[in-house]
Amino acid sequence: MAKGLATFPFPFKEDTYRYSNNSVLLDPPYAVDLTSEYEEEITLKRKLLLDHPTRCFQALPHTNEAQWEIVSLILHNLAEMSPDDFQLHINGDIWTFTNHKTNEREQFIFGNNASLPYEPLNFVGRHVQEDLILMGQRDHDLYLDAGQLCFPANWSLEFNLGMTFVEIHSPITRFTEGGLDVKIRNFIMRLEAGKPWVRRNWSLNAGRRLDTSLETFHLWGQERQRVTADNAGQLVQLRVEVQKLFRLPRTHSILFTIHTHLISLEEIAQKRSWLAQIYNILVELPDYIAEYKGMMLYKNAVLAYLENKLQQS
Repeated sequence: MAKGLATFPFPFKEDTYRYSNNSVLLDPPYAVDLTSEYEEEITLKRKLLLDHPTRCFQALPHTNEAQWEIVSLILHNLAEMSPDDFQLHINGDIWTFTNHKTNEREQFIFGNNASLPYEPLNFVGRHVQEDLILMGQRDHDLYLDAGQLCFPANWSLEFNLGMTFVEIHSPITRFTEGGLDVKIRNFIMRLEAGKPWVRRNWSLNAGRRLDTSLETFHLWGQERQRVTADNAGQLVQLRVEVQKLFRLPRTHSILFTIHTHLISLEEIAQKRSWLAQIYNILVELPDYIAEYKGMMLYKNAVLAYLENKLQQS
C-alpha cells in the first residue's frame, strides 16, 4: 500500500453520507498528531501567521487562562508522544520547551504572557500542524472565544469570533433539521474532562491547498471551474479534518483541534474499496450537501473519473 494510503484518515464507513455527530472516544487521548508533512506545514503555518496575523489569530481578552491551559496540554502531549523530537522541562514556574524538529528552544514563566513572544495560544499553535479553536461555555451556550486558524475550510475566524455554536453553523443547509445543531452543541457542552472525543469531517478540494480561507476564495475558488474528467485525479483532493474535542478542567472551556489531511483521487484510485465507496457516496449525495461542500460545480466530472477508474480496476 502506498505511504499516503497507509496513514490517511479515510472518513467513510458506509456507502451513504448525511450530517451527523460521528464522534467517538479518543484513544490515545492526544490533542495533536505528527505526520511526515510536519516541517512543511509548520513553515506554511508560520508564513500565513506572518502575512495575515489578524486573519489567522484572534482571541478575546478573557481567554488568557484557558490559553495557558492549552499550552500545558499540548506541550505535555508533544513531549509524551515524541520524546526524541520534543522535550519539556518544568522547574517551578520556569518552563523550558525544546522543539528539535524546528531547532528551537523556548524558556518562559508559565502564566506570564510577557515571557512569551506571542499570546499563549498563538505561541503553542506554531509548533503543531493543527488549527486550534477555543470555545467558551457560559450562559448555557458555547462561544467562539479564540483561535489560531491557518487552514480553514471556507470560513473566517475574524467573522465568526464571538458567535455561538449554532450561529457559526447556520450557513449549513438543513443542518438544523431535527435540531441536529442543538443536539451537537449539547453533546459538546456535556463533555467531561479526561474524556476527549474525535470525529472526521470531509469535503473535496479543487487543488492541493490547505489554506482555503473565506478571505482567499478569489484565489482557490476559480480552481473548481478547471476540473474535468481527465484532470480530476490530479486536481481534486479528498480533504479530511480530524477534529478533536477536549474539556479543559480548570477553565471548563473546550479545545477544538483540527488536523487537515489531503489526498488526491489518483492516490485513492490505488485502493479499490475506497474508490468504490467514494463513488457510491457521491452518486447518492443530495445536492444541498454537495453545494455546501463546494463540489457541485465539478461533481459530475469527479463521478466520470471515478467510474472510469472502477471499470479499469
